[in-house]
Amino acid sequence: MAELASRPQVQVGRRKLTGPERAAVLMLALGEQYGGSIFGLLDDDELREISIVMSSLGTIEADAVEQLLLEFVSRMSASGALIGNYEATERLLQQYLPGERVHGIMDDIRGPAGRNMWEKLANVQEAVLANYLKNEYPQTVAVVLSKLSPEHAARVLSILPEDFSLDVVSRMLKMEAIQKEVIERVEETLRTEFMSNLSQTRRRDAHEVMAEIFNNFDRQTETRFLAALEEENRDAAERIKALMFTFDDLIKLDTGSAQTLMRNIDRDKLAIALKGANETVRQFFFNNMSTRGAKMLVDEMLAMGPVRLRDADEAQTLLVNKAKELAEKGEILISKSRGEDELIF
Repeated sequence: MAELASRPQVQVGRRKLTGPERAAVLMLALGEQYGGSIFGLLDDDELREISIVMSSLGTIEADAVEQLLLEFVSRMSASGALIGNYEATERLLQQYLPGERVHGIMDDIRGPAGRNMWEKLANVQEAVLANYLKNEYPQTVAVVLSKLSPEHAARVLSILPEDFSLDVVSRMLKMEAIQKEVIERVEETLRTEFMSNLSQTRRRDAHEVMAEIFNNFDRQTETRFLAALEEENRDAAERIKALMFTFDDLIKLDTGSAQTLMRNIDRDKLAIALKGANETVRQFFFNNMSTRGAKMLVDEMLAMGPVRLRDADEAQTLLVNKAKELAEKGEILISKSRGEDELIF
């Protein structure tokens, strides 16, 4: 198995497979009946690596499976296509491994990447980590942050409530060598209480998905759907509205974020978007430009004459999507209320 996984990319059918992918295809082809003895010979790292590949393999055409099996096993061919996904991988592992071990492997796959707990935490977004740590004892938080990189720890501290974060800083300053037992206990708590919950919640809430869909409707369609939904299920409609990030929410951007957004948007599109905006939104953008820049934009808007509502809606949607894209890259921060409830996209 190690020999298979270490081989370079090889053309199989219409797709180039890496060494680990070739090993994963072979294990899926062997299935529950014949794969047990091989799984029993793999250590945890090898199991984790091949499980990750198996769970994300996707569909491999039948002729590609046959080609690969013929290469490794004499007179062996595939009877059909294989689909590698979480469910198939978990079912296969459960045939040969204890339930707790399978659960840990699948949590590792679904959760943030990393070979140990501290590498995994380094890949957890600071807002998510801070939201969990704010309910822990300050001493526990001090231990956790002492194991993170200074950059990541700084970002988490800046999000935590001020009094709480100052207490954590004080404890970190007084902290001496941490006993191995303490580290292991904190790791186990993080694994059972945080990482497991994080992996279980990675499937997005249906209302979040629907809010993004509504964000991409034009104004008339959005109004029509929300009105109909309010009649049928008012609670669902209110949740969707609360989760939506609309063009009007852009006025909650701080000055730096607003200026970054405008630098990344074509000026003509900004002008069209503002033609369909209310006066409050227009003034927000004008106030975040130089006096000369704002005057030039106003002149462009006047020279345009009337614009279609549909064009204005499309331009506004473009700005909203660009804001989300920049937020994902960490270049701007977008929020619904200028308060502590930042929305991370």
